[in-house]
Amino acid sequence: MSDWNPELYARFADERAWPVHDLLARAPLTNPRRIVDLGCGAGASTAPLVARWPGAEVVGIDTSPAMIAEARGKVPGARFEIADGAVWAPEEPVDLVFSNATLQWIPDHRSLLPKLMSWLAPGGVLAVQMPDTLDEPSHALMRAVAAEAPFAAALEQAAGARTKLLSFEETWDVLVPHAETVDLWRTTYVHPLMGATKIVEMVRSTGLRPFLDPLDAGLQAAFLARYTARVAAAYPETADGRVMFRFPRLFFVAVKR
Repeated sequence: MSDWNPELYARFADERAWPVHDLLARAPLTNPRRIVDLGCGAGASTAPLVARWPGAEVVGIDTSPAMIAEARGKVPGARFEIADGAVWAPEEPVDLVFSNATLQWIPDHRSLLPKLMSWLAPGGVLAVQMPDTLDEPSHALMRAVAAEAPFAAALEQAAGARTKLLSFEETWDVLVPHAETVDLWRTTYVHPLMGATKIVEMVRSTGLRPFLDPLDAGLQAAFLARYTARVAAAYPETADGRVMFRFPRLFFVAVKR
């Protein structure tokens, strides 16, 4: 895929910040020394970590050069590296691995989650939030439009870009052998947006990327027009013209033995 667009992603900064703070509030740590922000993006999740624990060494990891460049300018209290979280590892044990809206892009969570737990010092915390949206109309319609002509040939692999999340039971079974405690929950955030076009704008910087990147400009425009019409039909407007964009997210916090 093409590189991430920090400006487009930041247009919905308030909506994206909400789960960051909810996850951070559930991290049971008082004085961590080393923190990894895995999938830090432009630093929107890193800045609250630095603010809460200013004495900690915080490193942000992301695959996007554009996002890392933005983060370095916005969060001088942290160190940032361009790296793939699927293969990167810290040089020494850390006290907190914090990952907001990232792991859904990395496959094989049955192997990934134990690996992330192995990065932790005893008593360290793995705190994760992932969008759980694949069955929501906004995301199901991406796959439906992609399966139609004239997009199907180019987008045959697009639906597989996101990892299907493990269930609560599967997540528990993967984490419990490595954890003293595991806390799991799911929250559906409701974002009142001004019309269906705002839903499309919000997901264009994230979930839509695998569906748009393989297309040329003409097919991108056609895909967006068809997708926007389907989204408008799926999300009825309220009396003031807004739509209620439901956005479920899966959370877990595991404390290492």
